[in-house]
Amino acid sequence: MKLTRFAPAAALFAAGALTLSACGGGGSNGGSESGGGEGGGETQVSGNLIGGGASSQEAAMTAWTDGITGEFPDLTVQYDPVGSGSGREGFLNGQYSFAGSDAAMDDDEKSQAESVCGPEGIFHVPAYISPVAVAYNLPEVSEAVKMDADTIAKVFTGEISKWNDEAIASQNEGVELPDLDITVVHRADDSGTTENFTEYLAAAAPDAWTHDVVEAWPSDIAAESAQQTSGVVSLTQSTEGAITYADASQVGELGTVAVGVGEEYIEYSADAAAQAVEKATQNDDGSVELERDTEEAGVYPIVLVSYHIYCNQYQNQETADQVKAFANYVVSEDGQSTAEGAAGSAPISDATRDAALEKIEAIGTQG
Repeated sequence: MKLTRFAPAAALFAAGALTLSACGGGGSNGGSESGGGEGGGETQVSGNLIGGGASSQEAAMTAWTDGITGEFPDLTVQYDPVGSGSGREGFLNGQYSFAGSDAAMDDDEKSQAESVCGPEGIFHVPAYISPVAVAYNLPEVSEAVKMDADTIAKVFTGEISKWNDEAIASQNEGVELPDLDITVVHRADDSGTTENFTEYLAAAAPDAWTHDVVEAWPSDIAAESAQQTSGVVSLTQSTEGAITYADASQVGELGTVAVGVGEEYIEYSADAAAQAVEKATQNDDGSVELERDTEEAGVYPIVLVSYHIYCNQYQNQETADQVKAFANYVVSEDGQSTAEGAAGSAPISDATRDAALEKIEAIGTQG
């Protein structure tokens, strides 16, 4: 269920049950320890923590916000699944104390964040890893339709407009594809999922996808649109012949494309998505660079790495303790297992967890 938008963070946290501790300086935690998941903590964290952002994380976030109460019964976490762009905007405006985003902050956003987080700014935790499924509604086709990157790009630009087009049929010998128009469905809102998908198209099919890597779908491509992940999935489910891109955890009974990688076609799975992230380059701010045009066997290249974005320093100890408790739980083995069970996501690696825990432990307060 989508939560309503909330008042600015300062007003929200005034209702918290925890008496504010004295502010610490620099990157310290002000002398208190807050844990959760990986080792617990000494501080009894309580109050109300508000985040917002990527709708792709909605199923996992529901599991996390329920699960955190097992570690900290007096801590409530609420998440508003408004989309990645709106989540980052709300974070920068002080509406949320953390953002969920399918795209990392750019340099301009990181600069803006200093007005909220102080001069040490923000960091990213790759908390949620999931395949982005290319999902379609073809009730009479039982097996996964195979498409290479060029074909996927041409479908989504409208260059290929029939399901039985030779470009698709030649990759699916023995499959009876219908003589049916393809209806492309894309996100209407600014979306990190769109950015991840177009980043794949731009890298793997540069001749067919001549548009930029974007969060807002190109306006010159004629197609249907809907708000958020649930919207594009719902519209595709109700439109025979439709095709969309969406977090795999939410595509339900829709068919999904087996994506051409090198000499084989790879169906999405958590393991295949995790392999793509294992080979990614990690930046100093916690974000990762994926090899979208990989030809390595067994790797599913259309992967969504959805981040939690936190301040390195918060304005008071209460918020810092709340964030540390929740962030530790999310990246813990228990938290990642909980998300996997709820959303089918791929658990983060031990190396990714260790890097995240180091950044989380250093969260402090502004002097």
